[in-house]
Amino acid sequence: MALTQLPSFEALDRLSRSRDADLARRELLSPDRIRGRGAQSNQSGRFERHRRENFDDGWDNVEPLPLFETVEHVERARTIITSNDSPDIPFERSINAYRGCEHGCSYCFARPSHAFLGHSAGIEFERDIYVKANAAEALRAELAAKTYRPKPIAMGTNTDPYQPAERKHRLTRGILEVMLETHHPVMITTKSALICRDLDLLGALAGEGLVKVAISMTSMDHKLSRKMEPRASSPARRLEAIRLLSEAGVPVSVFASPMIPAINDMELERILDAAKAQGAVGASMILLRLPGEVRDIFREWLLRHFPDRVRHVLALVRDTRGGGGNDPRWGTRMTGEGPYATLLRQRFDKACERYGLLTRLPGLRTDLFVPPRIESRQLSLF
Repeated sequence: MALTQLPSFEALDRLSRSRDADLARRELLSPDRIRGRGAQSNQSGRFERHRRENFDDGWDNVEPLPLFETVEHVERARTIITSNDSPDIPFERSINAYRGCEHGCSYCFARPSHAFLGHSAGIEFERDIYVKANAAEALRAELAAKTYRPKPIAMGTNTDPYQPAERKHRLTRGILEVMLETHHPVMITTKSALICRDLDLLGALAGEGLVKVAISMTSMDHKLSRKMEPRASSPARRLEAIRLLSEAGVPVSVFASPMIPAINDMELERILDAAKAQGAVGASMILLRLPGEVRDIFREWLLRHFPDRVRHVLALVRDTRGGGGNDPRWGTRMTGEGPYATLLRQRFDKACERYGLLTRLPGLRTDLFVPPRIESRQLSLF
């Protein structure tokens, strides 16, 4: 293991220009060590003072290197509701009960956020999962504030609320119980069939017009899905989740995202058709974008699984993103620009029209909200 000083922030731009050449020489982790993971490397976080690099010193390892097992970090959140004012996002408030996501999607735009915790955006984003153990308690406190005014809260905007850790910690279920108690509107996006565990709560919320769900689907091919999202539910189980949610009266849409040029874009119409057949009433789509460290992580994933398509896929991405991997400008960062992006959007619009899918589900009610009662330790004067 060698320690080298990281480049200054002023040098990062020059460094990024040489990444394509460096990638061809980079040694990826052994597949035996990263079974069930999406990232192929574990580079140090961008805020770390040193970068650690593995190299062969000529001595054979006596024992095989260990697998990257999941590590849970339990923490207590001071607040749980996050606000944003982006015109590209159809909600102002969100909740993420977990930081990091074990589903392991190599293209996940949330990966760079793990650097703020001192972790890599690669394997450690999938391995080091932060659990906000008091999520429901913090939510009750915020909803009870006298100045609070209800607006729909989105879940699954940064990390999946039904990732594997939810089976054990049940934080998402606890949040939904608070939502039902207070009659507060909530929106959920997930690629896990575990959401069906909470059909009782979701059905009750739907009966009052307080919930809508989007099931994310990127492929109908089981093998491709396993490569893209190693620990997410299979396509068949996600379709079954759409059916069960629909039968329970929950408004459900299909989130065909991201569409990756020359990887899964040819499946767009097939995904929408299958979701409609299972009861989906709406659809949405986002074109692949590769911000920050995600660019290299996705390139490494391509090298591992589709080495013959690397140059073609990345060229198409650059064509839609102004010559780079990501265009952060509002109005274009979700849709992209250029001939390819325009054609993909036309295909999506025509397919939605053909299958009777809404591009946006109706709004949720906010007039039923009742603040939660917080037990006070201070005795009443009367």
